Amino acid sequence: MNVREMMSVLIMFVLVSISHVSALEACPNCGSMQVPYPLSTNDNCGNPRYRVYCNNGSLDFLSAQNFFYQILSINPSAYKFIIRPPLIQKNTCYSSDLDVGGLLLDENSPFNISTHNTVMLFNCSETILLSPLNCSSVSPCRQFEKVEAEGGCIDTLCCSFLKDSAMTSHRIRVRVGGCTAYTSVVDFNPDWTVESWNYGIELQWVPPN
Repeated sequence: MNVREMMSVLIMFVLVSISHVSALEACPNCGSMQVPYPLSTNDNCGNPRYRVYCNNGSLDFLSAQNFFYQILSINPSAYKFIIRPPLIQKNTCYSSDLDVGGLLLDENSPFNISTHNTVMLFNCSETILLSPLNCSSVSPCRQFEKVEAEGGCIDTLCCSFLKDSAMTSHRIRVRVGGCTAYTSVVDFNPDWTVESWNYGIELQWVPPN
């Protein structure tokens, strides 16, 4: 190998090393929200497989259906963050992500829905009564609908469930003809008041190798 070839190999090694070091760096804050590694808001920081988006100071997660959900908090040591549930449109009992079928995660991504979410479904068809979900008068969804009466979901058929490991960890589905709205509470405690519930959808990620 001549000197020129050796220099070319050395330069390539340095460039690859710089690129690798840059990719390991945490991204700049998005508004007041810190963006810990491996989350990545651009190609120059974090790990690009863990892409999130900084939109006008709001840190957002993009679903597989190209719907943005605001990230409310991040726990990097537990590899988790919480996104805001979609709004329930006033007087309709339709979630704002109804047109895309609710929350859907790319199954090939490092993200999934954790087992700490109690999901409440509203405006459901009667076929849901054949499911093992809690559609009783003491379901948490009954407490929620009274507080959020303007959402239009009061007195609709509603059900709730804890999203456990036996279910798909990549989807919360809503659709016309099924249930048209939903919300979620993280680490639900039946002794807490509706106003003190921790509203959100907790997502977790697989750490990079």
